[in-house]
Amino acid sequence: MTTALLLIDIQNEYFAGGKRELERPLQASECARTLLEHFRRANLPVVHIQHIASSANAPAFVAGTVGAEIHANVKPLENEPVFQKHYPNSFRETPLLDHLKEKGVSRLVIAGMMTHMCVDASARAAFDFGFECVIAHDACATRALKFGDRTVPADHVHRAFLAALNGTYGKVKSVEEIIRG
Repeated sequence: MTTALLLIDIQNEYFAGGKRELERPLQASECARTLLEHFRRANLPVVHIQHIASSANAPAFVAGTVGAEIHANVKPLENEPVFQKHYPNSFRETPLLDHLKEKGVSRLVIAGMMTHMCVDASARAAFDFGFECVIAHDACATRALKFGDRTVPADHVHRAFLAALNGTYGKVKSVEEIIRG
């Protein structure tokens, strides 16, 4: 069984000073970096996903801007593929599925931004495509959401989405648990 690391949208827009700042993105990116270093040492496949806005007039993630760049903590090496996407699901209208099949990947370790949107959509799609998924909870970050007149704190959003994924769509583990095997 070949395992690949899928790093989703760990981009500058989500960090302090970015246009879509999340809660605890730096800590999540540091955990993602630990995973990335582990995969590189083990010579296992790594794929970076980069969200790029469909329009140059978009408020964030505009191609060629500092905000759209992948964060320095998980900067891709030249030999690591970076697939750009325009939707939350990393598989939609990207070469990701074909790339993973070509590499013989059957298991994905998933980390990135935002837990409630792109991580969730991509993990569910990966499961639907037949991949075994492991979601690194401490290598993901999100933000508070509003529903009606209530604000749902980021920690609750994060935990609720991970709880929904855990079991059916994959296993939710810490970076340490994933590295230990």
